[in-house]
Amino acid sequence: MFHNGSDSAQGAEAVITKTTYLGWDAVVKSRPPKTYRLPELDAHIRSSRTRNEARIMHEARNAGVRTPCIYDIDLKECSITMERMRGEMVKDHLDEHPEDAERVCRMVGECIAKLHTARICHGDLTTSNMILTDDGDICLIDLSMGCTRAETEDIGVDLRLLERAFTSAHIELEPAYDAMMDTYYSIVPDAKTIRRKVEEIKNRGRYT
Repeated sequence: MFHNGSDSAQGAEAVITKTTYLGWDAVVKSRPPKTYRLPELDAHIRSSRTRNEARIMHEARNAGVRTPCIYDIDLKECSITMERMRGEMVKDHLDEHPEDAERVCRMVGECIAKLHTARICHGDLTTSNMILTDDGDICLIDLSMGCTRAETEDIGVDLRLLERAFTSAHIELEPAYDAMMDTYYSIVPDAKTIRRKVEEIKNRGRYT
């Protein structure tokens, strides 16, 4: 996330800045104004997305999924101050340690299964939005595109996006992806229905 010793990182809609909070290492995720939007609309969108992300992070943690601990929310500034996770992106770990890919991917499959069992979708499931923490856990980050009370359609879209992102970023690691999904389907309730939905979504893409 942070490159060349930088204390900040710029994403598509947010800026992540290193900080401390009451002595703890932290980051602030802030959504700066977009000048191409009407100011009132822009403020509403940024505030809603900030509130939504914080709520999803909280519900995911309640479901047993690791996310950064939230320290503070400022809806006026559209920012969340949260725990700075120690570890490396799963993407980087898989690129550098392909021999460890199956183990890590099974952990990812278990993590996503917990999320979906709680009817929560991430919205942008990529290995760049997962951290392999220094204490050996999987932590999900950037849940701003997610939703709660997810339907089977939402879960299917989440998994289809994951498949496309994984096979694009890790073209040589197909067996690890299969291990991830085997673990996932062994945990989620009604796995057959979810499998059918993912295939249905794939077929839509083929014929549109």
